[in-house]
Amino acid sequence: MKQIPCVLMRGGTSKGVFLLADDLPTDIQQRDALILAIMGSGHPLQIDGIGGGSPQASKVAIISPSTHPNADVDYLFAQVAITEKIVDTAPNCGNILCAVGSFSLEKGLVPITGDVTTVRVRNVNTNTFINATIQTPNGQVEYDGNATIAGVPGHAAPVGLTFLNASGTKTGKLFPTGNVIDIIDGVEVTCLDMATPVILIDAPQLNKTGYETAEQLESDSEFMQKLEHLRRQAGEMMGLGDVSKKVIPKPILVSPAIHGGTINVRYFMPHKCHGALAVTGAIAIATGCMISGTVIERYLQGRVNMQQIAIEHLSGKFEVALTNPTDKPEGIQASIIRTARKLFEGKVFVP
Repeated sequence: MKQIPCVLMRGGTSKGVFLLADDLPTDIQQRDALILAIMGSGHPLQIDGIGGGSPQASKVAIISPSTHPNADVDYLFAQVAITEKIVDTAPNCGNILCAVGSFSLEKGLVPITGDVTTVRVRNVNTNTFINATIQTPNGQVEYDGNATIAGVPGHAAPVGLTFLNASGTKTGKLFPTGNVIDIIDGVEVTCLDMATPVILIDAPQLNKTGYETAEQLESDSEFMQKLEHLRRQAGEMMGLGDVSKKVIPKPILVSPAIHGGTINVRYFMPHKCHGALAVTGAIAIATGCMISGTVIERYLQGRVNMQQIAIEHLSGKFEVALTNPTDKPEGIQASIIRTARKLFEGKVFVP
């Protein structure tokens, strides 16, 4: 059997397998076959691998020293299907990104520079650049701390992420269709590409309040079919082609905030409702709050504070701070605070 060094880490509200690129085949087909074997894909429980049997826990991060002068490390994300043998490297994952800095420091890819160390990350999937700020007192990564995030029990050290160039990550345009509002099958949507391509959908137009549980939404087969139909049409309109086998764009239901936040959402991955909210999705939603004419605007209560956009979701709130050095929507930069933790380090065995 093959032995592959790996680290299992929680990043934000996701969990994934972290691998060094040097430990994997350079041929993409061989690499993906190995990843499928590591995760145990092809079985609903991923019983013959270390995948978690859910989209939030069937993720892989491949890390290497960066070849770009503006980055320290390159991060390639892979969303690994569970029952199908598919490795999708089209999207980014901001939750898994939360652990990239810590992993890179512990593997010696980046030197620790003081009590706090900034790791410059290039996400290879989208060619976006992110500064990750990691707590490194006494010359080592610190995972313990007092920061909390919705959807994760307990406390941990804060991880700061600043997305420097998130606009048009996959399509090259903030609004890939050229419109702030599109109408698909009579439903108003905003197709937005900021950190990840998303479709913002007014929940009542799909006969939903937007406050349903994940189980209530997923058990409504007619609704789920309608949502997927909208997603596929939007994908074509956004220039992403046939997205039936892709996890982007991500559909998001929006409705008024009811707990003092800015907006309420239900985020899909895309065929299951997320128990919390993806980092990249949160950045896209926050951006939609700041641009006039989106489907979100109708639900905003007065002027929005760019430095404190609170997005309500199934398990709490997700706060995003936006800045805009260019005064153009495409120049928006987003900062968030998340947490990460190392769960296991060793070797994974595959046939």
